[in-house]
Amino acid sequence: MRNNLRDRNRKPTHPGTILREDVLPALNMTQVEFAERLGVSRLTVSELLHEKRALSPEMAVRLGRLLSTTPDSWLAMQSTLNLWQALHELPELAEIVPLRASA
Repeated sequence: MRNNLRDRNRKPTHPGTILREDVLPALNMTQVEFAERLGVSRLTVSELLHEKRALSPEMAVRLGRLLSTTPDSWLAMQSTLNLWQALHELPELAEIVPLRASA
């Protein structure tokens, strides 16, 4: 059984928040310079940093290359957030009745 220390009721951190609060300040880099180095528009970076855009697989690859990290780590953050949102923000899912195994 996997031991998960994260509180399942707490909304996971958006990857853009990590970039905005940790990565850019540590690099002492502006959004404009970050966007240029990633090869994307400033608007794309701004929307990601302000959680108005989900992190795409393409952006995960770009971030991985620029920051010498793995695209998988960035996608895992986004995937965890997506799943949490589906479980907590879509009440209609509770109405789905599970199928019963045939005897």
